[in-house]
Amino acid sequence: MRVLLLEDETALRETLSERLKREGFVVDACGEGIEGAYMAQEYPIDLAIVDLGLPGKSGLDVVKELRRADKRYPVLILTARDHWEDKVEALENGADDYLTKPFRTEELLARVNALLRRAGGHASSDVVFGPLKVQLNSQKVTLNGEPLDLTQFEYKLLAYFVLHPDQVLSKLQLNEHLYEDDADPDSNVIEVILGRLRRKLDPDGDWKPIQTLRGRGYRFSPDA
Repeated sequence: MRVLLLEDETALRETLSERLKREGFVVDACGEGIEGAYMAQEYPIDLAIVDLGLPGKSGLDVVKELRRADKRYPVLILTARDHWEDKVEALENGADDYLTKPFRTEELLARVNALLRRAGGHASSDVVFGPLKVQLNSQKVTLNGEPLDLTQFEYKLLAYFVLHPDQVLSKLQLNEHLYEDDADPDSNVIEVILGRLRRKLDPDGDWKPIQTLRGRGYRFSPDA
């Protein structure tokens, strides 16, 4: 999952970036509103964390612009402003959640995961597809009730599929949402990881939850 972090406090921005990366997210970070507004509209973002008090252009204006541009991914507002009027204004202009500084990083991560799973149509953090259970908060996966041992990249790929079921996802999309910008989009890394993931999910070849659509990409259709 690719997260945009717009926060002008350098220490906080760096701390949150590192923590999000440790949790498996790809992070684009910026401390300025004008550049942040460009990134919010032009980058393949899955969720944005936006501070209201950005220099150059306010976080609220960034949110208004990306909603006018029909960008529908979730937005979590960060701010030191704790007046209810500020919260209402942000939510009415397209924000999905609001976190007041100071805050615990664990709460921010919980809100990020909740927003992502809701955007994927899941009310619970435990997502079940037939014999497969993915616990998005703890990143634990079981198959037929038994723990499934996945590498970090295998889990990232599975989680993205789980949050986008029955959608055709191209190799370029997967590269953009799962890897840093310096990743080679023409490499066969996705195919290698996908092959390993398929063997772990479907060792007997009977279920086939991940389909390959020649010339278009891949589709996670566990109920097909």
